Amino acid sequence: MSLDTRSEPTAPPRADVRHLALLLIIGASIGLAASFTLMVEKIHLLSDPTYVPSCTVNAVLSCGPVMSSDQAGVFGFPNPLLGIAGFPLVIATGAVLLAGARLRSWYWVGLQIGVTAGFGFVHWLIFQTLFRIGALCPYCMVVWAVTAPIFWFVTLYNLRTLAARRPGSRPATISSALATIPAVPLVIWYLAVFCLVMFRFWDEFVGLSS
Repeated sequence: MSLDTRSEPTAPPRADVRHLALLLIIGASIGLAASFTLMVEKIHLLSDPTYVPSCTVNAVLSCGPVMSSDQAGVFGFPNPLLGIAGFPLVIATGAVLLAGARLRSWYWVGLQIGVTAGFGFVHWLIFQTLFRIGALCPYCMVVWAVTAPIFWFVTLYNLRTLAARRPGSRPATISSALATIPAVPLVIWYLAVFCLVMFRFWDEFVGLSS
């Protein structure tokens, strides 16, 4: 990591860095708050099995079944601890970028691996929530919602960096194609998740509204 703020010919424009930094700080802060709240609710549930979590709204929007499931601790500890550990690193990354620091290539590679793993885990959780557990955890969905743009815009930033270093390469071609529609794939992802939720819980939603 370097605090030298002089521009690099191979780096994306400073405005892009600032936008990414703000996204990382805001998105990860929301994710951290949701993860922390989930952990608190999990502790309450462990200490009192009859406890009704604050995120339990109805039969569909209910954190209890999700937090009590085996999937909620797939690594041997509560999943929210992953967010409590990971989101502060993302916030710190955004903060140093906003301060004008330049991060080394190895750091960006590590960040890309981390956000890709996190986004992949989100997809596994979405599948488990919809088709195995059968309930939606609102706080969990907040984590899903912020992990997606963090992954996507870190990926775009890294593609732009590679494109600047290697004009004519495949990353350059992909980056150029996405330059005019950077948010479209993300919007499509949100719509796809929404459609999956509606497909899975349509009958339940209709029953609740009748």
